[in-house]
Amino acid sequence: MKITRFPQVAMLVGVVALTGTTLAACSTGDDTSSGGKTTISFLTGSDTTNTTTAKDLIAAFEEANPTIKVKLETQPGGQSADNLVKTKLSTGEMEDVFYYNSGSLLQALNPDTSLVDLGAQSWAGKLSDSFKSSVSTSKGLYGAPMGTTLAGGVMYNRDVYKKLGLSVPTTWAQFLANSEKIKADDPSVAPVLQTYGDTWTAQMMILADYANVQAQDPDWASKYTANKVKYVNRPALTSWQHLADLHNGGLLNKDFASMTNVNGLKAVADGSAAQYPMLSSLVATIVQNEPAEVDNVGFFALPADDASDTTLTMWEPSALYIPKTTTGGKLDAAKKFIAFVNGSAGCAIQNKDLSASGPYAISTCTLPTDAPSLLADIEKYTGSGRTAVALEFQSPVKGPNLESIAIQVGSGITSAAKGASLYDQDVKKQAQQLGLKGW
Repeated sequence: MKITRFPQVAMLVGVVALTGTTLAACSTGDDTSSGGKTTISFLTGSDTTNTTTAKDLIAAFEEANPTIKVKLETQPGGQSADNLVKTKLSTGEMEDVFYYNSGSLLQALNPDTSLVDLGAQSWAGKLSDSFKSSVSTSKGLYGAPMGTTLAGGVMYNRDVYKKLGLSVPTTWAQFLANSEKIKADDPSVAPVLQTYGDTWTAQMMILADYANVQAQDPDWASKYTANKVKYVNRPALTSWQHLADLHNGGLLNKDFASMTNVNGLKAVADGSAAQYPMLSSLVATIVQNEPAEVDNVGFFALPADDASDTTLTMWEPSALYIPKTTTGGKLDAAKKFIAFVNGSAGCAIQNKDLSASGPYAISTCTLPTDAPSLLADIEKYTGSGRTAVALEFQSPVKGPNLESIAIQVGSGITSAAKGASLYDQDVKKQAQQLGLKGW
């Protein structure tokens, strides 16, 4: 599967491979059903997780609001979903509430003209700053979160670290030193995992390192969008160099070219591998397949060269939006529904139906007490402000061949500098297709 649209991270990890069909849209305005109830429509993905969560939220909301009926609509995911959302908004046929990406994909919807500003709602002041930035423009705030954040970093086996007396590294040199100690202690334990049998995983060393790039150049994302900085230059070149370091140092599992993500997660859980650059959302797979081992897995940020730059890269959850075609009584009902989702009852349903992969983006929701322990590791970064949102939330530029180029570098076929140059060429084509200025 490809990491092309992390916000829907419902899953990359299962990343929203929405497969259903779109039902007819409800009309907008103040029409009510024959029973005297205000009826609104809610559009979400057609995968099992989204539909189950939506049905549970709707049932609880309708019980608490007997004068409002919510009609569930579903649609497939991927590029077809993007096109359907844009078409519905442009033709005035969008449902009264809809679930969609935050970040740069939201900006492509022209939210100032197509969506209702929700900045005055009581829950808006309880949002994290990073989520606010992912659903806002200079003119308004348009989305409310559903689901948790997730992080990109390194899963590690706590037992292996404890056995060797290792500390969580804060610099790349410390990470390499830990890896060398693991290699020297037990040849049967892979110091670092790569799982190119699932090609999308090859991108993690580049994508999860973005927060470290931003720590060194806070304006890097805007410069990147304007074609004023490149991966072939520092600080972004370092991401590619670190990827190359793993293969060049002989620190990878021998079967890195064929191992799959599922097998990699099993290995880091049972201790046959020590460290695995991965998304925190994949802990759901460990919970499902290796429940007895889940708390043996910890998590830390990909280290930068300088400890002062080491920062955790975060992906924000997708969000609920209201189109401007929703008006009158329907608008009031739609706002009530969104507020309910982010209230105590809605949070409880999210905890029951969704797999937590990081902290919530709103303070009204808290993680369940039985959440995997690696989430506490992530909260140490978010609590101290040592995080930054992933590049895709700040720039629409992402080349389609990142994973294949990363595999070349990670396999020792191509140098870090050459791989970065190839990716700069790759993103240029995509940026030109988007019609961005400066390309």
